[in-house]
Amino acid sequence: MSCITLAMGSRESIADYYQRYSRGNPAMGQFTAYRIEDVPTPSSFPHVRRDFYKIKLLCNVQGILSYADQRVEVQDSALIFVNPLIPYSWERTNGSETGFVCLFTEEFITQQLRTTSVAGSPLFRVGGTPVLFPAPEVVGRLSSLFEQMLVELQSSYANRDELLRSYVQIILHESLKIAPAAHFYQPGTSAARLGSLFLELLDRQFPIASPHHKLPLKNANEFARQLAVHTNHLNKALREITGKTTTEHIAEKMTDEAKALLRNSDWSIAEIGFCLGFEHASNFNSFFKKQTGLPPNHYRRQPVALS
Repeated sequence: MSCITLAMGSRESIADYYQRYSRGNPAMGQFTAYRIEDVPTPSSFPHVRRDFYKIKLLCNVQGILSYADQRVEVQDSALIFVNPLIPYSWERTNGSETGFVCLFTEEFITQQLRTTSVAGSPLFRVGGTPVLFPAPEVVGRLSSLFEQMLVELQSSYANRDELLRSYVQIILHESLKIAPAAHFYQPGTSAARLGSLFLELLDRQFPIASPHHKLPLKNANEFARQLAVHTNHLNKALREITGKTTTEHIAEKMTDEAKALLRNSDWSIAEIGFCLGFEHASNFNSFFKKQTGLPPNHYRRQPVALS
């Protein structure tokens, strides 16, 4: 089985993707789509962060999708959503891949698409649900939408990009119909608005792309100053809408990122601790063991369970 490697700290651009896998039409720039069976398909894609969004409909295939610190076994059909913030990899274990892929950059997303579908969607949101397993009838509907996108890519219609955005939006709505029920924070009250701003600010800090990059905000006081509120006020708002303290939210995100880096990077434990804001490896070791029950080096050696 072939293996493609990239440095953990690197980000794969849409141009890199075109060149590496001969995927799509680079002349499109901000958007492209293709049938998986129409182009050469490697057996694996590396675990790296990419600078574009990706929606992938896989059919008749078995494999392992890894994202952040999670691994999911795919049997037959799957719908996968790739966020530029989340590193992922794919390894086919059996079968010949068929299906469709569309890629689009941040620039492709208009304000309307951003507010109604992409940014707020649990499909693309950090901590959301990036893998769905559609029933055969849903696969059929989605395949028809992808086929229509392929037709439009070859057209000279003046408003082609707007039409392609519409197809993306319909695919997202079809996907949300089958997504597991998720809790959404409704920013109606001042506490909910503040909590939503904090969670967005927290999400934006991750993932960490380089062992030389250090988290700019590491504790409740720093987040409160950034949001121009008192620490106690922020803590009260978060307790009210989520049931967790500011510190608990920060610790959970830092632990999730530490797990992902321990699983998927070759950075040393000291480097991982440093980029998470720990000046000394011993402090990071203590933090990680408190959160997970295991020292970082023991966690790194554990086999990954499939979900």
